[in-house]
Amino acid sequence: MKKQDFIKAVATKAGLSQDAVSKALNTMIDVIMAELKKGNEINITGFGAFKVSTRAARNGVNPRTKAKISIPAMKSPVFRAGKTLKEVVR
Repeated sequence: MKKQDFIKAVATKAGLSQDAVSKALNTMIDVIMAELKKGNEINITGFGAFKVSTRAARNGVNPRTKAKISIPAMKSPVFRAGKTLKEVVR
């Protein structure tokens, strides 16, 4: 399902305009990204949690050249599904 299909489905189910749902969804995504940028965790009860995970620096190998490379430490976003979401999917 693409973003536009998701917006149509939510608009139909909620009885709202697609424009209103689109604005709400884009705002929600902006808020989540801003909070993750600050290093905060976002918990949505029954759905899951968004947080930032820090990966340590490590050594790797370039698969083409077999040359050893150093991979720097980095932060990456992580989503952990909540209990209710896991039960629905199972």
